Amino acid sequence: MIRTHLTPPELSTLAWPTDQGAAAVEALARRAGLHSGAHAPPAPGSPSPEQLARQVEVEAARLGLEAETVAASYGDIEALLLNGGPALLRLPPHPAPPAGAADEQGNTGPGLIALLGRGWGHLRVLTPALEVRRVPLRLIRDRLCARLEEPWRPDIDRMLAEASITDQQAERVRRMILAEQLSALPIEAGWMLRLTPAANLRQQAHHARLSAPLGTLVGAMLIRQALLILTWWLIGRIVFGGQFDPIWLWAWVLLQATALFFDLLIVRTGGLIAVATGAIFKQRLFAGILKLRPEEIRHEGMGQFIERVMGANAVELLALNGGIVALLSLIQLGTAALVLAWGAGGWPHAVLLLGVTLLLVLLTGAYVQRQRGWNRLQIAQTKLLVEHMVGHRTRLAQEDPARRHQEEDRLLDGSLLQTGRRDQVGAWINSLPSLWVLLGIAALGPILIDGTAGPVALVVSLAGIILAAQALTQVIAGLEGLAQAMIAWEEVAPLFDAAARHEQLPAVELAPAGSPGGPQPLLLARELSFRYRDRGQYVLQGTTLQIRSGERLLLEGPSGGGKSTLAALLAGLRDPEAGLLLLHGYDRASIGAADWRQRVAVAPQFHENHVFAETFAFNLLMGRRWPPQPEDLAEASTICEELGLGELLTRMPSGMGQILGESGWQLSHGERSRLFIARALLQRADLLIMDESFGALDPETLALALRCVLRRAPALMVIAHP
Repeated sequence: MIRTHLTPPELSTLAWPTDQGAAAVEALARRAGLHSGAHAPPAPGSPSPEQLARQVEVEAARLGLEAETVAASYGDIEALLLNGGPALLRLPPHPAPPAGAADEQGNTGPGLIALLGRGWGHLRVLTPALEVRRVPLRLIRDRLCARLEEPWRPDIDRMLAEASITDQQAERVRRMILAEQLSALPIEAGWMLRLTPAANLRQQAHHARLSAPLGTLVGAMLIRQALLILTWWLIGRIVFGGQFDPIWLWAWVLLQATALFFDLLIVRTGGLIAVATGAIFKQRLFAGILKLRPEEIRHEGMGQFIERVMGANAVELLALNGGIVALLSLIQLGTAALVLAWGAGGWPHAVLLLGVTLLLVLLTGAYVQRQRGWNRLQIAQTKLLVEHMVGHRTRLAQEDPARRHQEEDRLLDGSLLQTGRRDQVGAWINSLPSLWVLLGIAALGPILIDGTAGPVALVVSLAGIILAAQALTQVIAGLEGLAQAMIAWEEVAPLFDAAARHEQLPAVELAPAGSPGGPQPLLLARELSFRYRDRGQYVLQGTTLQIRSGERLLLEGPSGGGKSTLAALLAGLRDPEAGLLLLHGYDRASIGAADWRQRVAVAPQFHENHVFAETFAFNLLMGRRWPPQPEDLAEASTICEELGLGELLTRMPSGMGQILGESGWQLSHGERSRLFIARALLQRADLLIMDESFGALDPETLALALRCVLRRAPALMVIAHP
């Protein structure tokens, strides 16, 4: 049932209660066509904002979706509402009514709006009764912005009254003033539902609505080829018609103008498909990068990382462009075969074209094999060059000058040999269009000698030969791009496949992090054993450990003794080969890998920690909600003051907004260490593991940082050398 009009008092009938957040996510996903699975069990009680966010995220994960927290500035909230569906909007309580009273719109407290999307001049909302209702955009927008606007309204109304602004203009002027004053202030809107990057490409394409532009592209290509055939037919009629008629010339001009329109349509639609497909591809790659295990990248060098980035760009550009060109060329090739069959040569002429096409496929396969070998040598040269650049000083000091370039020379000789083999096949491929023209004209020889074919049929055959030659040239260009993409895919495939890894959903819901612990230990490790795959001996064997809330532990040992490995096991970054590991009495499969890592935070050793080329606030609040709220920035600033970073914040021109990294503000060794400590503290974890985090600090700063950590960490393990 769809109603065409809503008045403000009906807003309360649209909102889902906050204790039905999981049900709202499921209903919204079903209606939006994102899921059709089992129903969600009801969530007991009235959840807190943190519990509600957790319920929404868990339910979305159960449905195979992502619930992305979205926020917008005051000036962009309307754009978010128009383009954000499907989304679950969190309505704040109205600020005006007293406690326990309903506001003028019939709302007594916060609720959830299941936004499906936009319509013509309205929003489409799914109600708790599973009805789709049309809602004015202004209705929901005003409710989301009410808390920001309320403190400003009395002063603005008084100013408008003093200025004698008429009632007809007052609302417009009020909104202009509010937009000017509040445009940059953030508003937490809720959660946007979308498919995970791990979803199959068919689902991704359907959700991105690619079927319509893809159909438009194929249809435009077919019509373009039909216009081309008509153009050649008109040329034959004009030339061999016996007399010149201007009407046919104007018809030819009209066909050319129509063909130009379809050419532009093909370019525009192909660009839209390329952009949408590229976005899906990049999202999947980013998701795969985040799901890579430490052992999968620990021993890879900078050259390998650079090659993967280059491979990702190559796959995206070459596959999309080559795919569109190949599709167009295949349509052209099929059109050319029909024209040849219609002409003087008949079907034997079309079969000859098929034979040349099969030869092209065979040569392309050989070209791909040689190109793959050449690419492997190029990758090896890139890796070697990068690694040698990084360790250049070490090479000068330690490597024998007589043997310094042996590896480079070997790779270069192999690359030159493979280049010659590849180019030899490439030359044959590029000569195929010319070979086809010779064969096509030669096939017409007997027909010309017999004189059995009319001039129109001969013109059609010549047109088919030329059209086929153009199609073969396009096919070669498209296949070359696809071949390059297939080869580059070898570097990108591990990232693409890693995105499909599914983490087990939590079977239990623990109390929020930082809550008082129960009688059981916070963390219990019993008989843990671990060894790396490339080693035969155990790094840890029979390790037993127990940590309770409030405890402070110091773990000492020599280098290589397994301290950092134990920290990685306790934090859930690695899986033990044997033994029992429990957090709050539950194993990691019951809690879920993501929740485990939120509750056990580790500050890795200095060489394994990073300062990203982003703002100081971003580097501090990684793992927290983003964009940050004022209370998040206030907490981060307080911890920085306690760690002695207040002077640094004062010295940086932009404070928390200062860009760090190579192109930004340079931090000293000790400042980086304290940044890493603050980042770990801001995770609000139940257990904090500091892996040699204090080694770069002088005694005075060490005492300051240690007092801060001891005061704030619910449970603490410090790893250090004796």
